[in-house]
Amino acid sequence: MRIVVSSNGMDLDAQASPVFGRCPYFVFVDTETSEFEAVENPAVGAAGGAGIQAAQYVIEKGARAVVSGNVGPNAFQVFQSANVPVHLFGGGTVREAVEAFKAGQLPIAGGATAPEHAGMGRGMGRGAGRGMGMGRRTVTAGPSREEEIAQLKEAAADLRRRLAEIMERLDQLEKGEKG
Repeated sequence: MRIVVSSNGMDLDAQASPVFGRCPYFVFVDTETSEFEAVENPAVGAAGGAGIQAAQYVIEKGARAVVSGNVGPNAFQVFQSANVPVHLFGGGTVREAVEAFKAGQLPIAGGATAPEHAGMGRGMGRGAGRGMGMGRRTVTAGPSREEEIAQLKEAAADLRRRLAEIMERLDQLEKGEKG
């Protein structure tokens, strides 16, 4: 089966990316042979719609499953429409993500795991969504451990905020039904 892992580098030993739509690279892996193809994410510098563009791209490239740290609502909808499951990976190398996928250890996302436009913050895509870096082939080592921790903390804070908003709205609706 051909799967794709969002990545910060171009090989199996690269760190998997905690974001999907604006990750620097996609690593496509054949889970039976371990052959892989690493490509730059063509949507990383998109002014808008990076998640949709990235999702359409990986589907066109034949991915039958996606492994990523987070996926936004627009990308998730594209995958759901194409019946391509999104598996969540908490961190490590692309190789570790593939092994966890093959072992059935990765949960399937039931919905978006990141709010809309979550990847547009500082430190995410090259050029922060201004089209910078497109057309150039630059191999980077990916974020440092500290940068990745900061990115993950920021994503966790966004998720906490979103959950609090949902819980507050749910509470309002339940009170409205009772009273």
